[in-house]
Amino acid sequence: MNRNIFHRCLLAMAALTVAVAADAQEFSELFRDSTLRIDYIFGGNASEQHIYLDKMSMTSRWHGKRSRMDEVPMEGNGQVIVRSASTGKVIYRNSFSTLFQEWLAYPEALNTSRSFENVFLIPMPKDSVSVSIELRNNRREKVAGMTHIVDPDDIMIRDFSGTATVPYSVVSSATDKDKGIDIAFVAEGYGKDEMDVFRSHVTEAVEALFAHEPFKSDKDRFNIVAVMAESEDSGTSEPSKKIWRQTALGSHFDTFYSERYLTTLNIKRLHDILTGIPYEHIIILVNTSSYGGGGILNSYNLSMTKHRLYSQVVVHEFGHSFAGLADEYAYEQEEIPMYPADVEPWEKNITTLIDFNSKWRDMMDDDAVVPSVLSKKAVDENKTGVYEGAGYSLRGVYRPAPDCRMRSNEHGEFCRVCQRIIKEVIDFYTE
Repeated sequence: MNRNIFHRCLLAMAALTVAVAADAQEFSELFRDSTLRIDYIFGGNASEQHIYLDKMSMTSRWHGKRSRMDEVPMEGNGQVIVRSASTGKVIYRNSFSTLFQEWLAYPEALNTSRSFENVFLIPMPKDSVSVSIELRNNRREKVAGMTHIVDPDDIMIRDFSGTATVPYSVVSSATDKDKGIDIAFVAEGYGKDEMDVFRSHVTEAVEALFAHEPFKSDKDRFNIVAVMAESEDSGTSEPSKKIWRQTALGSHFDTFYSERYLTTLNIKRLHDILTGIPYEHIIILVNTSSYGGGGILNSYNLSMTKHRLYSQVVVHEFGHSFAGLADEYAYEQEEIPMYPADVEPWEKNITTLIDFNSKWRDMMDDDAVVPSVLSKKAVDENKTGVYEGAGYSLRGVYRPAPDCRMRSNEHGEFCRVCQRIIKEVIDFYTE
């Protein structure tokens, strides 16, 4: 190696070591090694939205990031921002999306008001902080927000530190467990005598996820547990078929009257089940053979398990919940005007070409035509371009590849652009 290059590498490594040490010191100065759980109610309709504080609690250990605390790897549809009450400095930030914000785009929200549960986890501050919740619309404009003060010594913060009340098992651990990304698989619709089946479904999901790049190359950066939450009934509710089940999370199909949209609205119950268990990202496995699922950024990924497309769906939905990837498909029968043509989406794998240079332009040939044209002849699946039809719109929204795991169940991999996005998120949490 050239001596000058070697010298520069040593300097870069030294700078990185100093930065990591500084991050660790700053975390320990500002936060305890505990998690503050804050429950909120989001309510309103298409015209007005409101945020209400519900309650707060504390659990032992913090399982989120410990560096780059005031940064986020993606914008999201909302953000939780924590500031020092004494200095006003941002000391923690995270982005999210919610079912409430998604519901606002449906016709029901035009003439009906509803409320939705939401839970956010932040590291327990050592001193008083202000916590702000901001919601944005599909034009990336702030439409609702609220700020409240949190005193870490508040007697109304209930302490749930201690052992978990729901049994769980460790599936795999990161090489550096303390820096690993924590994923909890949660059983939904499995009876007491079906936990062996649940664990086999966890194994199948883990194998599917880590068969895809870049998860495959970075498997040693993840901690994974399986949470055996028992349900009274087996399966899940299907309102359109007048089937209602008593399950751990009360999941159901027909969310927002969309037959295959499988979700749970019981977010507080979900986090109750996970109390005392190491988790940051959540994958809910639903014991049903009916096709469906859903993924919400930094909330949860939920997938059916007994359908032949299970492994494809659970990976696709994790693309949503973990990396904030948008759907890259669009069908005439379910076209939804989610993305205004004059606004660049925050999701990094779709574009309206308003600010394409901020997306994947650097991954294309300098002389590439934008937008690209799909030929009727065979298409090079590895060719990064700008192909029309994405984000539930047949026109005006573009994706980076002819096909991708975020577009169809038939395609075997994430496209090159989605792989880069996912890799950036993994690095953000672990480097």
